[in-house]
Amino acid sequence: MLWWYWGFKGFLMEYMSFESLENIMIYQVFYPSRWIVENIIGYDIKSLDSTMYFSNNGYVTVVGSCSGLKQFYQWIFLMILFPGPWKDKLWFIPLGLVVIHLVNIIRIVGLSVTVMTIPEYWDFVHLWVFRVFFYVVMFAMWVIWVEKFTHRKKVEG
Repeated sequence: MLWWYWGFKGFLMEYMSFESLENIMIYQVFYPSRWIVENIIGYDIKSLDSTMYFSNNGYVTVVGSCSGLKQFYQWIFLMILFPGPWKDKLWFIPLGLVVIHLVNIIRIVGLSVTVMTIPEYWDFVHLWVFRVFFYVVMFAMWVIWVEKFTHRKKVEG
């Protein structure tokens, strides 16, 4: 809600170089996704800018809202605000960012497979499978943090 309706994204776009970072992140998601789709899955695709075009006239475009940057901010703020030892946060936050980025690449690859195999379900898969998957992974990382790190007692030597 804060992101869209209360203008937090607009504030970031205007004052925090968010648009430049978002554009960088678009291609950090697009290039590995395209490589996997072409070289591992073996689809013959054409690409232009941040769009993959498939042989069945379907396409997948990675835009700003697909970059994962919003989820990066969510993860960082959640971890900063949630209790726990800072020495563990210093490695757990970056690890979470890497996991979020990898999940986002998996999401784009999965949407590409959806476009090629069951294009009529693309909206459903986009909104109700991969978006949910994204947040389930973030929730699981938070649960790991709570279970393993939040209530750890300091060992005195």
